[in-house]
Amino acid sequence: MGFVLEGPVLEGTSVRLEPLEHRHTADLALAAEENRDTYTYTWVPRAGEVGAYIDAQLARAATGRLAPYAQISLATGRAVGATAYWEPRSWLDEDRLDAIEVGFTWLAGSAQGTGLNAESKLLLFGHAFEEWGVSRVDLKTDARNTRSRTAIERTGAHFEGVLRNWSRSWAPGEEGRLRDSAIYSITREDWPEVRHGLEQRAATRAAVQGRGAVTCAAPPRGRV
Repeated sequence: MGFVLEGPVLEGTSVRLEPLEHRHTADLALAAEENRDTYTYTWVPRAGEVGAYIDAQLARAATGRLAPYAQISLATGRAVGATAYWEPRSWLDEDRLDAIEVGFTWLAGSAQGTGLNAESKLLLFGHAFEEWGVSRVDLKTDARNTRSRTAIERTGAHFEGVLRNWSRSWAPGEEGRLRDSAIYSITREDWPEVRHGLEQRAATRAAVQGRGAVTCAAPPRGRV
């Protein structure tokens, strides 16, 4: 049968990741129209485009290559952004997942710098390594996107290089052009240290905002 990519609900202390649906449209339309200064190289729809954006992500999900999420702020109960698992790869055994990418990520301006992104990554990476038993998680961004690259590096991911003409550009005025993509990875061997760093960041933010800290379950025996 092979591995079937399905993203379960994942919940921490500040964010809940729910499978993306059209019921998130109104919240995401509001979120997308906050300060858009950080979206130069990122696919973030305008308010009137959110319905089509969700349709496009659900179409990708139907191919088995994407598991899209809405990021829900537990403080407000509203969707404040999106993210996804992407490009599942099974190299050794078609019934077991060996690698996955985390991508298609964006957050409303008001949710940036709140620790929500760090906790989302902790939840996504934790599920990939500890439940699916992957050997690596990839993250990619436009090589020119220094803000995104800094955020990825803060997760503890390792820079592997720039892949030239790797994917489509999302920059305004570059429709129909390709971009160079900076690629990062976290391997199974890296995960304990990365997990500790993300837990520390989440705990610090939780203390500042008066919440309990989030942690991931211990990894399955023999997998990490």
